[in-house]
Amino acid sequence: MSSIDTLVQDLVIANRILAKEDIADAYGHVSVRHPDNPKRFFISRSLAPELIEPGDIVELDLDGEPVREEKRALYLERFIHAGIYQLRPDVMAVVHAHAEDILPFGIAKATKLRPVIHSGSFIGASVPVWDIADKFGDTNVLVTNMAQARDLGKCMGKNNVALMRGHGFASAGRSLIEVVRMSVYLPRNARAQMRAKQLGGKIKYLSQGGIDARNRGYSAYSPETWRAWEYWATKAGCGHMISKPDDPHAHGKK
Repeated sequence: MSSIDTLVQDLVIANRILAKEDIADAYGHVSVRHPDNPKRFFISRSLAPELIEPGDIVELDLDGEPVREEKRALYLERFIHAGIYQLRPDVMAVVHAHAEDILPFGIAKATKLRPVIHSGSFIGASVPVWDIADKFGDTNVLVTNMAQARDLGKCMGKNNVALMRGHGFASAGRSLIEVVRMSVYLPRNARAQMRAKQLGGKIKYLSQGGIDARNRGYSAYSPETWRAWEYWATKAGCGHMISKPDDPHAHGKK
């Protein structure tokens, strides 16, 4: 199996995991940058993540357009991925989804989403909120063109996650495993923060030093990280599809 075939298979696994973990339902998508051509990326055609097979994966350019003739419907919000890849050459994988637990933090300005649990450290100390209305006025709140996508990407900046007011989130990582892990723990962190706030009193967030200490030990193929990927894939019914490459830096994974 070629490296591209393996990457496409990993992308299918990522979709299935996000569906099984209730990060994505009929909507939401995950993409991965082409390992040999940074101006292209892979994403599924318009299909619910749980149903995606390798044959559903298409290759797009950084304007969100297919590089080969494609008659099948594409995700309307594929531009989110293109915009982030354009602005962030360090990003190798992107997720956009609508996990319900994060939505209040994009609506209630008085409370910012911040990491409070150790597995939430990957979302970073700052989670900006992007409001499409600030620049584009009244819309259907969907990112449907590159101008909107670039504006979202600018709001995300160098952060790992940006919330989208009344809509969902976008997350960006250095590998598929990293962005999936981040996206799975994002709503779990949100739930913990929300429940802590309901209990009252001062909330103790993770410090920058604590976040840095946690992230220093991160590796996409460490026993800890691989254990989660293997577990989630098996739980999603695609454990037989996983393959651990000999090169720990394969597909831009670090």
